[in-house]
Amino acid sequence: MEVSRVRALRGPNLWSHHTSIEAIVACTSAEQDVGALPGFEDRLRALFPDMSALQTLGHYDPITMAQVLELAALSLQAQAGCPVTFSRTTATPEAGTYQVVVEYSEEAVGRLAMDLAAQLCAAAAADTAFDLGAALTQLRDLDEDVRLGPSTGAIVQAAVARNIPFRRLTDGSLVMFGWGSRQRKIQAAEIDSTGAIAESIAQDKELTKKLLHAAGVPVPLGRVAADPDDAWAAALEIGLPVVIKPKDGNQGKGVTVNVTTREQLVAGYHAAAEFRDDILVERYLPGHDFRLLVIGNKLIAAARRDPPMVVGDGKHSVRELVDQVNLDPRRGNGHATSLTKIRFDDIALASLAKQGLVAESVAAKGQRVVLRNNANLSTGGAASDVTDDVHPEVAARAIAAAHMVGLDICGVDLVCDSVLKPIEEQNGGIVEVNAAPGLRMHLSPSFGKGRPVGEAIMSSMFADGDDGRIPVVAVTGTNGKTTTVRLIAHLLTAGGLRTGMTNTDGVYIEGRRIDSGDCSGPRSARNVLLHPDVDAAVFETARGGLLREGLAFDRCQVAVVTNIGAGDHLGLNYITTVEDLAVLKRVIVQNVADSGVAVLNANDPAVVNMANNCRGSVTFFTADAGHPVMSTHRAQGQRVVYVDGAMLVAAQGKTEHRIALADVPITRGGSIGFQVDNVMASVAAAWAVGTSWDDIRAGLKSFANESDNAPGRFNVFSYRGATVIADYGHNPDAILALVGAVESMPAKRRSVVISGAGDRRDEDIRQQTEILGAAFDDVLLYQDQCQRGRADGEVVALLRQGLAGAVRTTHVDEINGEFVAIDKALARLGEGDLCLILIDQVDEALAHIASRIAQG
Repeated sequence: MEVSRVRALRGPNLWSHHTSIEAIVACTSAEQDVGALPGFEDRLRALFPDMSALQTLGHYDPITMAQVLELAALSLQAQAGCPVTFSRTTATPEAGTYQVVVEYSEEAVGRLAMDLAAQLCAAAAADTAFDLGAALTQLRDLDEDVRLGPSTGAIVQAAVARNIPFRRLTDGSLVMFGWGSRQRKIQAAEIDSTGAIAESIAQDKELTKKLLHAAGVPVPLGRVAADPDDAWAAALEIGLPVVIKPKDGNQGKGVTVNVTTREQLVAGYHAAAEFRDDILVERYLPGHDFRLLVIGNKLIAAARRDPPMVVGDGKHSVRELVDQVNLDPRRGNGHATSLTKIRFDDIALASLAKQGLVAESVAAKGQRVVLRNNANLSTGGAASDVTDDVHPEVAARAIAAAHMVGLDICGVDLVCDSVLKPIEEQNGGIVEVNAAPGLRMHLSPSFGKGRPVGEAIMSSMFADGDDGRIPVVAVTGTNGKTTTVRLIAHLLTAGGLRTGMTNTDGVYIEGRRIDSGDCSGPRSARNVLLHPDVDAAVFETARGGLLREGLAFDRCQVAVVTNIGAGDHLGLNYITTVEDLAVLKRVIVQNVADSGVAVLNANDPAVVNMANNCRGSVTFFTADAGHPVMSTHRAQGQRVVYVDGAMLVAAQGKTEHRIALADVPITRGGSIGFQVDNVMASVAAAWAVGTSWDDIRAGLKSFANESDNAPGRFNVFSYRGATVIADYGHNPDAILALVGAVESMPAKRRSVVISGAGDRRDEDIRQQTEILGAAFDDVLLYQDQCQRGRADGEVVALLRQGLAGAVRTTHVDEINGEFVAIDKALARLGEGDLCLILIDQVDEALAHIASRIAQG
């Protein structure tokens, strides 16, 4: 078995809505029926007893090694604790070759699972060892390393529940919610509206206390000490006992509490100095340690934190008791689990010494043995939820503390006997405020119920009903995609939206190109969604990006499918038929939002059938208002766009909006049929987004098909009394549409300049010149700059073959180079002639043509 071309499908894709790993798997003849391999399944089950049952592709089909790989990769992830359920194996047209797709929750884990599954299959086939325990440990460890921690994860889960899209921006905890101009960001439990100054204040414990004291919030007195002697002097000034800690600390690092002797103070000073130079001495407040979580203007959760401890049983040593406590599955290393393992380090030993104990001491039954003075969860502490017990005055002081510092999300550390009564009545005080507080103790407390902290944070970032989304329009099809994308973006801009756009020419933000080249894939689309100045996005969605990575978004508001043609790269990536192509292209329709719209060409049966896969509503378009699909759809009260004489009509029920085609320059008064189709699709999309009809009319009128507005899309020039048309059409359907358009334009003699894309099928390349040979007198053939895997001269030879039976063409030239071919064609033109130039290097070719025309 050979596993190759492993891809990560990071968005909705051909196979499912799930993120998935896709691999091409080639099996030997023997591996195409593992049931015929003696003892294989028994050995497989012995190596991996909990693997899912093997299933056939069809009712009577044998089970292949590719299917074993699929189920092994899925089962390994599931056993490692990953929430995955989807997998699939599909046979390709190549005998013994399969496409295996397995869902992942973390890409790195999915890739590793595929590798380990291949090793498992090989071990079962060769009757060799496979360490299942090590494999699962490797997967679990990697998953813990790469997945979001519990705090950020809870916020993301709350966003998903509200249909707010999210994207991790780093391998850490920086996450973006929403798109474009409506985006927000968090890092851990800190949101983008939190100021750097507020965070800096929170880190300065002395300054924090001054501000809180000024606001009337009870705080322990204290000051910074320059050295151990000064620290002892400060302790005497304040009054023993005291707390000594780093001035700018976090997570309880370097904190020593309840210091009553000079020796304890000196030791605590040196412990704090390991973390910071500035050491703070402050009054020790007896009582319990409480963490109050303030989000915005509300106290959302509260927990009592207890230091890491064990309870003696009169039999086991303290070390043995700690080992028993650490067996709790909720305890782990780091922040990935709800509790952290208790550490047996120098601090723990020092704490034992204060209690007259060592690690091997056997504590009396019921004796509480404290392993640390601080109660932070990160050092092994535990938490009990007390949210419902918090007195309103306590909550008010916590909120005032957060506001005084300026934190949107704030962890307020309070020391007092109880939160049931005001702080002032029990000589308690707020000892710290924390930016980016940990949420574990509130999400999964050791005792009590968890609190919906993630939901509260989402509510502080997005108002009720706000999903953070901007209108996203996805456009696919065989022909007309780029022009349709450009026109939709122009209409949305006319409606006042700052629009981002991707197509085969580049990435555009508010009409300014920020990236060039073929940008019709998901990477470019994601970049537009990242841009903070984008109110709406229009994406050309090409087949290549869909196959390579899936969609860049989980849902779109509008999906436009222009048409499905046979010349659209058939034969590549196992897309061999028009039916296959339609299944791929309909991915954008399948991922229309519930409230969204699919805009579909009623004149194309393959596109019409996509309506069955749309969860939103459908708008059909075609020039023929009497088309059965159109008539039925309108009768059902749904939207249609069609042509009535010289008018374009958008109708729903009895309501009609009419636009004169004479006011739509791109259609040349309605004479260019394929441009009329593009306009109908664009109008339907703008209508679906909610653009006003006045703005739609104004946008159509101002969208002239010039080379700077729609480069390479039927750009018309005048040259010495002749008409020159430049277009990027490179498949038979596009050529047919172009021929239909130019035949409506008068000309004495017609010539065409053409090359061919090497990644098309031979028959598709030949068919282009078969069509042109019936419509043009002169044909100039040239070779593209990039042959896309073809040998020199191979494409031109195929084009010439297509002209073998030409009924009109009388003269054929082969020219070496695109610009040389353009020059030769222009030099031949006389007054009243027409020349169609099918360009390859769009920007460069258009600039070359413009230069020649300027020279006269």
